Amino acid sequence: MQPQLKVKHHSLTGRITLPLMYEAFRKVKRNRGAAGIDRVSITMFQKNLDENLVALMRDLKQGTFQPLPARRTYIDKGGGRQRPLGIPVVRDRVAQEVLRRLLSPLFEPLFHDDSYGFRPGRSCHQAVMRVKELHRQGYTYVLDADIQGFFDNLPHAVIMRGLTRVVADGNILSLVERFLKAGVLERGVFHPTTVGTPQGGVLSPLLANIALDFLDWYVEEHGFRCVRYADDFVVLCWSARRAEEARKLIEQFLREQLGLTLSPEKTKVTKFREGFTFLGFVISSWSCRMRAKSAEKFKTRVRELTTRSHNLDAQTIGRLNAVIRGVARYFATSFSTCADQFRTLDRWVRMRIRCMKYKRKSGDDNWRLRNAHLRRLGLVSLSDYLHPLRC
Repeated sequence: MQPQLKVKHHSLTGRITLPLMYEAFRKVKRNRGAAGIDRVSITMFQKNLDENLVALMRDLKQGTFQPLPARRTYIDKGGGRQRPLGIPVVRDRVAQEVLRRLLSPLFEPLFHDDSYGFRPGRSCHQAVMRVKELHRQGYTYVLDADIQGFFDNLPHAVIMRGLTRVVADGNILSLVERFLKAGVLERGVFHPTTVGTPQGGVLSPLLANIALDFLDWYVEEHGFRCVRYADDFVVLCWSARRAEEARKLIEQFLREQLGLTLSPEKTKVTKFREGFTFLGFVISSWSCRMRAKSAEKFKTRVRELTTRSHNLDAQTIGRLNAVIRGVARYFATSFSTCADQFRTLDRWVRMRIRCMKYKRKSGDDNWRLRNAHLRRLGLVSLSDYLHPLRC
């Protein structure tokens, strides 16, 4: 049952204090990140930190703060597709972190328990384990759903509707709205943002959860079990008929209430035993494996580090280890079944290193540069991180 709202919060602006400003800056600094359109880096901002934070606090409290447009950049999604990111200036990132720290504690108790994305104490792994738990309870059909261009198409009115259910401080609401409408700068050209919330902003994940919380409770009210991580979610059902009902219900709700649509290409109803992708895993009744796209992204990164025109040295080994550890720590869990995939990828990584070392590809080089020697060089493997019960 959805928690009942008690009292709206009116006096959030008064909670903006100098200690909060410093906490917000420290968080932004830990997250690092590139400079925005003003080219002011975190290091440059920190040189006059006291003056910058006092001035920013004054603007936030007086309602005179005006965010700058975010710098548009793109990251590769694979398959020739790119995901747009908006990089705010450091000053705006600190301001967003202040707002996030004020708003998050108000909404956390109200969010649905099966929402796992960008929430304190919750993770992708917990979301996957929840899906597997529901399968054990007898939910054998899955609606594998994908919202088309969620962050780019989410109407601002939906976000503000979610905010005004809890927040009555006009200054705070105005600040959030200004961030939403700040626009982006791409190749020197300003583009206004009339819909959507740019990925890359500190505040965007919280705003996404506020908007999609409407969906979480609506799905539960109609008797379905939904596990969601940000805009990625699956609905688990007892039968194919119920899964189709869920699809129609969600399509209608998204269209009429949130101004969004499901992607027809990426949304499907399937049996649990046939498998489906969720948060980088391919999940089925008997396995939870690394999806092919994730494995290919790993190989692409390794290829970039092991070109034959470069020499094999300690720095290369260190960079490779960082990539290997990152992938292993995500996919080597107590519930995953990635042992065979990891062993195959480990062999492939060693092959790439031998090609880099001897500027050729030859099976004879397995004897010239043995696995034990690679170990002595410090190379780690994916298989090192396998859970003992999953070997």
